[in-house]
Amino acid sequence: MAIHELSALLWREREMLELLTFKLEEEQLLLTAGKSKWLHHATLEVEQTLDRVRSAGLARALEVSAVAREWGLQGDATLRELAQAAPDGPWEDILMSHLKAMTEQTERIRELRDANEQFLRAASRSTQETLAGHRAEAGLYNAHGMTSDAEGSRLFDTKL
Repeated sequence: MAIHELSALLWREREMLELLTFKLEEEQLLLTAGKSKWLHHATLEVEQTLDRVRSAGLARALEVSAVAREWGLQGDATLRELAQAAPDGPWEDILMSHLKAMTEQTERIRELRDANEQFLRAASRSTQETLAGHRAEAGLYNAHGMTSDAEGSRLFDTKL
């Protein structure tokens, strides 16, 4: 029966959403700790997990369509519509439970995404300000290994 397959797909999609939440939290920890060396890897893992979530969502949409037609609904029915049209038994509660959990997880993902974006913008702004205030000073090193701006540049001819 297609509803059993749909329920299994919903569980897998929820697991993918949890993994995405973890990856975003991991990325946030790197951002707040200033560990930019590893940020590329964390971002790549977030993107890979997002691809897996998209694939799970597509598989779910196909299975929802199959169940909807089986239950006499339009093929483009939403999960909420499917739950409301569920035959007598536990399926309405099961589908609504999945919907509620996925909605909450999606909201948490949205919050993490927005927070990470703010961290990245602040880091970018800070870097730009630092670079704008940086002056490259060319100087010579004296015998003590220090630079001295007062001495200026000198050209030495070693053939004297």
